[in-house]
Amino acid sequence: MPKPTFVLSLGGSLIAPASGPDIAYLGAVKSFLLNQIKHGRRFLVVAGGGQTARAYLSAARALGQSSNTQLDWLGIAATRLNAELLKNIFRPVCAEEIITDPTAPLGSRKNLLIAGGWKPGASTDHVAVRLAENIGARIIINLSNIDYVFDQDPKRSAAAKPLANLAWPELTGLIGKKWRPGANLPFDPIAAQRAAAKKMTAIIANGRDFKNLADILDGKKFIGTIIS
Repeated sequence: MPKPTFVLSLGGSLIAPASGPDIAYLGAVKSFLLNQIKHGRRFLVVAGGGQTARAYLSAARALGQSSNTQLDWLGIAATRLNAELLKNIFRPVCAEEIITDPTAPLGSRKNLLIAGGWKPGASTDHVAVRLAENIGARIIINLSNIDYVFDQDPKRSAAAKPLANLAWPELTGLIGKKWRPGANLPFDPIAAQRAAAKKMTAIIANGRDFKNLADILDGKKFIGTIIS
């Protein structure tokens, strides 16, 4: 019987905030996933670019005349750097090569596979959606530094309300339909449109709450936003 396989999109700002790689957090991620693997689960983990990507995009914008495509390639490089870091942390349980094309055959039966960015025009959320398509998964777990999607930016408004459930069109109303390199959104608009078309579900949750993540994996009640 095939092992249950989960697609996790791990926010780059969890992996490496502005101060650099978060060693304590990455150690906790390692312990958690290794324990889950020991209990018969398999994971495809997509590394985001986060603060690393945004720092380089900001520099490129300030010093040059970069196109959106060129800026996206900078962001992709940041995601692949974070993916390489994760790969090194999880040796030898993970596949040796990081995934750079989520539509290609996976080519590995390892219990952990790491993916980075793919191509310009969308973020690693889109990679997660395409990976889920690739393996026939219907759910994507998107881990970042927020507990919920809010109806407005909670950093700008104290009146922002958490949303436990959203339909894909409602999310599109909040985030728009266009992708901008380095955009800091709860979910990539391009990925959202594809996930909606494929009738997928995305769970947005706080990647630092491992008890909550365990509840998600176990199908229990959890803190987060369900988008379907």
